[in-house]
Amino acid sequence: MELESCCCEPLKVGQEVPEFELDTFDPTEGYFGKISLAEQKKAGKWTILFFYPADFTFVCATEFEALAEKHEAFTAADAEIVTVSTDTQFAHLAWQREEKSLEKVQYPMAADPTGNLARLFGVYEASSGLALRGAFIINPEGVLLNAEINFFNLGRNVDELLRKLKANKYLAEHGEEACPAKWTREGDKTLTPSEKLVGKVAEAMK
Repeated sequence: MELESCCCEPLKVGQEVPEFELDTFDPTEGYFGKISLAEQKKAGKWTILFFYPADFTFVCATEFEALAEKHEAFTAADAEIVTVSTDTQFAHLAWQREEKSLEKVQYPMAADPTGNLARLFGVYEASSGLALRGAFIINPEGVLLNAEINFFNLGRNVDELLRKLKANKYLAEHGEEACPAKWTREGDKTLTPSEKLVGKVAEAMK
């Protein structure tokens, strides 16, 4: 399924993500490039799309700084963070150059000026032309596994996003198990659904 042909209902968790390609600004080298889902899948990487409203805004700067602080942890988990807004890659360059909160950013900043990708993921706000704060985890097979959407004025918890990534990676190898609410890393207790577990979750978590 191509991105151009997907114009109706937004994607749901569990669905395959259509192929897409975006122009980017790469702060590590200071150049413009492109990123595509096809290349991510070919490389066997998890993809985290991190939509945000606009460059040169305020809560966004705090989120970018938080992502930068955890970037190595995401990279170690075979994931690529891709931030996305409806700004151009030229605006991304200017913002990253001017805003000190972004000086340690090393992940690609992608441009979605048409809003097509934001529409696909259900975060496009037509009245403003901006994207809501959406965070989406896509596995190396191109399947959407997690979705989080916040309104413009609420920043996201990057530690929780990293926890979700690690949980999904663990479950990809241990599909018979389930990660409970307080699961944070491999080695923490998990649950194995069965008739024996019905009504006995408290005992199993001890």
